[in-house]
Amino acid sequence: MLFFNKPKIRLADIIPDGYVDIHSHLLPGIDDGATDPENTILLINKLKSYGFSTFITTPHVISGVWNNTYRNIKEKEAETQKLLRLNNIQNQIKAAAEYMIDEAFFRLLKQEQLLTLKDSYVLIEMSYISPPMQLYDIIFELQLAGYKPILAHPERYNFYHLNFDEYKKLKKAGCLFQLNLLSVTGYYGKPVFEAAKKLLENNMIDFTGSDTHHERHIEAFKSPILLKQPDLLIKALKKNSLFTL
Repeated sequence: MLFFNKPKIRLADIIPDGYVDIHSHLLPGIDDGATDPENTILLINKLKSYGFSTFITTPHVISGVWNNTYRNIKEKEAETQKLLRLNNIQNQIKAAAEYMIDEAFFRLLKQEQLLTLKDSYVLIEMSYISPPMQLYDIIFELQLAGYKPILAHPERYNFYHLNFDEYKKLKKAGCLFQLNLLSVTGYYGKPVFEAAKKLLENNMIDFTGSDTHHERHIEAFKSPILLKQPDLLIKALKKNSLFTL
């Protein structure tokens, strides 16, 4: 009797039609994502081929590194929307931001309106070295100001991998979680995959995102997912319909 291995499922094959991506870096020349308008078009067209429909792109706001502001991001958003129209791309694109949680962000929160994914949802990230001392204060202040914080790629913060209770503490504090899709392919390494798997199994992932910066990320969508059961990931993918524009 012959036994055949079950075919591995590629990440690209489970992206639902009409998928709304809430985390990417597609605005040209504004951070470490798309380098120029031509690169923006290339990345969007390739994501479209996987079933991506709407792009809520999120340039970095990191003091001293990417000093993006509400104004310059909105200006680049308008330029990019015009670029898509000129290239007969009908897909919607909207700019929000991925805010680094640090002292500068704490001040920013007090001074101006934040760019949100939709309604009051705002995407935040933190250093991969260690969490900020004022993390829970900022999460509280965000909610006090009427925002709903979504933590980008929680599975990539290695300092939480051996202390899973910290994830539970963040969720209890009102922080939502956005999984990077490539994490389930092993793109960022085994420890990140294992954290992603555990977060999915504990039903702690609220939304997903591509976090696309460049073509290498796009190509990695052709890789198989390492999850034995993709159902939880598929469920998480569908939750992004909340952000339909």
